[in-house]
Amino acid sequence: MFRDVTLGQYYQVDSPIHRLDPRVKFVGTFIYMLSLFIFNNIFCYALAALFLVVVIALTRVPVGYMFKGMRAVLFIMLFTVICNLFMTPGEYVWQFGFLHISREGIKTAILMVIRLTLLISSASIMTLTTTPQRLTDGMERLFAWMKIFKIPVHEMAMMMSIALRFIPILAEESDKIIKAQTARGAGFDSKKMSDRIKCLIPIIVPLFISSFRRASDLALAMEARCYHGGDGRTKLYPLKYRAADVVAYLFLLAYLGGIIAIGIIYGLKSGNMPFLANIIGRM
Repeated sequence: MFRDVTLGQYYQVDSPIHRLDPRVKFVGTFIYMLSLFIFNNIFCYALAALFLVVVIALTRVPVGYMFKGMRAVLFIMLFTVICNLFMTPGEYVWQFGFLHISREGIKTAILMVIRLTLLISSASIMTLTTTPQRLTDGMERLFAWMKIFKIPVHEMAMMMSIALRFIPILAEESDKIIKAQTARGAGFDSKKMSDRIKCLIPIIVPLFISSFRRASDLALAMEARCYHGGDGRTKLYPLKYRAADVVAYLFLLAYLGGIIAIGIIYGLKSGNMPFLANIIGRM
């Protein structure tokens, strides 16, 4: 399972998305995630899925590799589906005792799975197409205005970049520990939940020790290279917007406008926006 984690990994290939400015990818990912929460209907999600398919095709990252990270969150998605199925009130289609499934619950569960899939995939695209150094530079430039309030933007960007980079490293380390403990007779395949919980202890303890050791080595390496923060530091490759970045911004605005338009039209037809319908009717 840990080998399936793709968040934080960088897939090296030459593509239009890889060549984009990291600030464009940050803004694009934020706009895309925001669009998934503006409206909650299948037509908006269909447009969002189409947009994501186009972006994935432009990244030139294998689709199987892109969606491999979904396996690591299958339990979360399954838990979300079960909660929405059995806890959403409405018109019941099945009932047994205190358990019940409603039409609204089925609809909410389907839309929630689609939303989670699109969210995780969009976050993976940003890390798969951007190196940690570019991520740090992009975050620092994008949030440079926060320095007015004495916020250490460079240090925060560096910490987030290191955290993202450590995700696949820790996943690989966890996989090695599980294999080592299995070779020593650990019963990870036991059907008893109590045995599985006990088996987590010989995984978590060495993983924490390894994490602290890696953090200490990284701190020593940064001190040995005289790292002292972002003040006065220059960039080997300074970030500059190009024509492709402007086109990407326009593409994002067109997508966001399409999502809003579809959401408003669907809301008016379904009667979910009576206030807006009254305003339009008086015009």
